[in-house]
Amino acid sequence: MCSIGVMLGSPEVDVLNKMNKIQSHRGPDGSNVWYDDKCGFAHNRLAIVDIQGSNQPIVSDEGVVLIHNGEIYNHDKIKQNLLYSCKTKGDSESIIALHNKYSKKTSFEIIKETSLKSGILVSNGFDAKDNPATRHIEWVKKLDGIWGFALWDSKCNELIICRDPMGVKPLMRTIVGNSLLVASELKAFSAHPEFISKFDFNALNLRLAYEYPLDRTTLIENVYQVGAGVIETWSLDNLNRPVLTGICKYSNVKNKQNKSWNQENNIQKLLDSFKSSLVDRLMSDVPVGIVLSGGLDSSLVAALAHEAAGKAGKTVPECWTVADSEDNPDWIAAELVANQFDLKHHQHILEDNSFERILPKLVWHGEDLDVTVLFFQPLFEKMSKHVKVGLCGQGADELHAGYPRYRNLVQHRETLNQRLKNIRFQLNKEKIGLHSSWDDDNLNPDEIFKSLNSTLDFEMQRGQLTNFQLRLVDRHSMAHGLEVRVPFLGKTHWNESRQIPFDWRLSSNAKHGDEKLALRHAAKLTGLPTSITERAKLPAGKATSPSLFDKFISEYESYLDPLKERYFEQSKLLTKQPELLLGLGLFESLIIGQNEFSANKTVDEILSNLI
Repeated sequence: MCSIGVMLGSPEVDVLNKMNKIQSHRGPDGSNVWYDDKCGFAHNRLAIVDIQGSNQPIVSDEGVVLIHNGEIYNHDKIKQNLLYSCKTKGDSESIIALHNKYSKKTSFEIIKETSLKSGILVSNGFDAKDNPATRHIEWVKKLDGIWGFALWDSKCNELIICRDPMGVKPLMRTIVGNSLLVASELKAFSAHPEFISKFDFNALNLRLAYEYPLDRTTLIENVYQVGAGVIETWSLDNLNRPVLTGICKYSNVKNKQNKSWNQENNIQKLLDSFKSSLVDRLMSDVPVGIVLSGGLDSSLVAALAHEAAGKAGKTVPECWTVADSEDNPDWIAAELVANQFDLKHHQHILEDNSFERILPKLVWHGEDLDVTVLFFQPLFEKMSKHVKVGLCGQGADELHAGYPRYRNLVQHRETLNQRLKNIRFQLNKEKIGLHSSWDDDNLNPDEIFKSLNSTLDFEMQRGQLTNFQLRLVDRHSMAHGLEVRVPFLGKTHWNESRQIPFDWRLSSNAKHGDEKLALRHAAKLTGLPTSITERAKLPAGKATSPSLFDKFISEYESYLDPLKERYFEQSKLLTKQPELLLGLGLFESLIIGQNEFSANKTVDEILSNLI
């Protein structure tokens, strides 16, 4: 795990070094910069595989330079099949090996015919069916893992940037002056003295309505995410300006039910697919731990820990839990699971002043308005003192229909329709497409959430998973130099899960315990207690620290009315969500204001200066 920084067009070593400094928390084990006259790379390393080797950027004998954030779980197989002579023993070099073998070379010496779209220069045919990015689909699809990577082919004058199919690892970009900047975190763009951070109010308003950012938006104007499962190719024109030459989606996350699916044949297959994903995610030369909340998903990881470690030839992972008291249901459930499966369990009670002490850093690292996941920061901080890799249960709710809103889509549609009436937004047609903000301009809840099938596809593809759940885990774990892996999103488990009939994901029964029905049946095969396999879904943040959350809202109530005045256009959506209102104020001060030092101030100091 690492941080990525790229500057294509007029690379400046000072900017690259500053990008590394701002993202240094993501990679405390090494920092390097590489550049030529066209492109520059900045990289911080969190050493997990091939500890002593595999420093990045990796420069090949063919003139290819790579920086990579993530893990390639099938790297040994790739390198063996290709008979590639590697310089390292790590996983990242398998990307270069595949590029070297399969990439169809094209030279972009001079690009003359360009046009301006969404604030970026694009070449003719950049999004055509046979555009230059499609040349890399064949070899990218051979990768099994999680990644954001940037690859500069100096002989072809081509920069490739790419993100894994599920969007587990982040990658975003912007244009500043005559340079393309790419980074793992949007705050890194402030390294460039000409970068100006402004709210994208369309993105903000829709994020408040849907409760997660949509598509490739970031809440910051002219800063876009590279899409999950997307390849982009860039080069320079005759004026040394960055040009998007090609863009394509190589992977589509979509459910496809298997009509012959049945409990007798497929429940065990479902469990086996999860075991396989879990074994893959134990690939590490450093200790691995488990984030254990006591919910079904993380408990399933813990239940299989001994078996998976045995198959992988690794030490059995230990577990970590935090809560606001020993009476907290999450605390009690996690303790039960750890004892049941004989796992070493680290437990920590959150301090009474946790919100006051941690909240500014939570917003700074999280790059969002959400402040309910307070427990992430102390949890990952505690874990990082013992391990460099964690395993969590993220992704299960999106695959297996675990959220309470899925039970009443009629009410969910009504709620969203009402919210959309209370905000202003206008999706510019120019900003629709893989190169820009939006997939399309259809945000009609009556169509999007008309069925469980359409709902799950929308939330998997357009933001709930990658822009919210995965982003929170990535930012808050990497804030402490901890890589958290997501076994539920492994290729084998996804391929099995997407086939489950929807009445086996969400039963028509009204009682709880029938969401994620197939997964619950699979979990019963592990010996998990019934109290866990039938436990209802709870809101992760508020459930872990309800007393601290209520105390926090009460203590900062005096700021709510001034903040409503400041964000008048959004106030109707925030009246019943005071935590988001406070989070928005902190976000503006820290992220829009580009003031890292404010993260060390108190909530009172930050908000009083704002209003």
